[in-house]
Amino acid sequence: MSGKASPRPAGEGTSGTSKTRLDRGRGALGPALELVHTGRAPTRAVLTAELGVTRATAGAVAAELEALGLIRVDAHPGAAAGSQGRPSHRLEVAENGPVALAAQVHADGFRAALVGLGGRIVATAPGCEAVDADPAKVLGSVVEAGADLLRTTGLHCVGAGLAVPSAVAEPEGLALNPLHLAWPVGAPVRRIFAECVRAAGITGPAFAGNDVNLAALAEHRHGAGRGARDLLCVATGHRGVGGALVLDGRLHTGSSGLALEVGHLAVNPEGRPCHCGSRGCLDVEADPLALLIEAGREPGPEVSLLRQAEDLVRDHYADPTVRRATEALIDRLGLGLAGLVNILNPDRIILGGLHRTLLDADPERLRAVVADRSLWGQSGSVPILPCTLSHNSLVGAAELAWQPVLDDPLGALR
Repeated sequence: MSGKASPRPAGEGTSGTSKTRLDRGRGALGPALELVHTGRAPTRAVLTAELGVTRATAGAVAAELEALGLIRVDAHPGAAAGSQGRPSHRLEVAENGPVALAAQVHADGFRAALVGLGGRIVATAPGCEAVDADPAKVLGSVVEAGADLLRTTGLHCVGAGLAVPSAVAEPEGLALNPLHLAWPVGAPVRRIFAECVRAAGITGPAFAGNDVNLAALAEHRHGAGRGARDLLCVATGHRGVGGALVLDGRLHTGSSGLALEVGHLAVNPEGRPCHCGSRGCLDVEADPLALLIEAGREPGPEVSLLRQAEDLVRDHYADPTVRRATEALIDRLGLGLAGLVNILNPDRIILGGLHRTLLDADPERLRAVVADRSLWGQSGSVPILPCTLSHNSLVGAAELAWQPVLDDPLGALR
């Protein structure tokens, strides 16, 4: 898909000494790229320390990643005010480097984007606000939108990732519960997506995952979850509630990809019937539709339910009815989070979608509910923070496609 020159083969044009260093450090290419990708190695000095190699080896590794078109090495950075000595080479992701095609489908539409290393959204296609009942039609449309972006930009694509509002069962890649889409239960979304990617002439592997799982992965690498060891993410987008857990930098998906279905925690035993057959689940008690119903507002067709709910809290919080509705959802969300804290003992919680807006509206109320109702919360408060990335599920979908490159840059780009 790219008109750019191919990166030079490994070691080409290097002296014998630097080739020896590179051969010795070749196993460090992936870890080095991940450090730059996640912003943890902004300089060659930090990269040397993080990898535990010599400065010469770190330099050879950085040079090879630059030759592959993945990073940029600034050998002459300006010195910081008051600093002494020669500043270390700066390392950044390459601005015009390869990209991943990211696609997201949700209850109110779908969108495609190109995402580079570092979680940078390079280009986005106009979103669509209608989702067909046939997943093949939807995925074909979103992939074609992404292919148009690749043709326009001329960038090389390493692969494609898809975020869907459903648990995705492994190893088949089936959407088991697309409750807020009219798709059939068990739709083989990964296979359909991969077929659409190949039909569009896009090279590289194709992946699919749950949208909240992917949002958590993106936030852990590039956003509010950076530095957390055990990160819990809970979010509500357009409909329903999802959760995800990142342990030691890896998504915890359970034995078959179905872990952390937090939307079906019961937080109001006398509450609304849930799609799962139970009653009072987070999925129907703490999502945008629940807020609108609680506030006595009729949902309209003009904009998404998420936008309507967020605007209601931000613009009309002084209205007593809206405030009471908001507090009711905060209390229900807090009960659900407290139960998760008791079970998982995370060191950080991040909230996305409408839940981020609820946190902004009354952060002390939500934190107090979690602390009062959880054993670990009483022994030491768990930080509860808002997600910070725009389109974090799209960025997370791209992370799936970038992972083979992070694991083996040379092998993935050959």
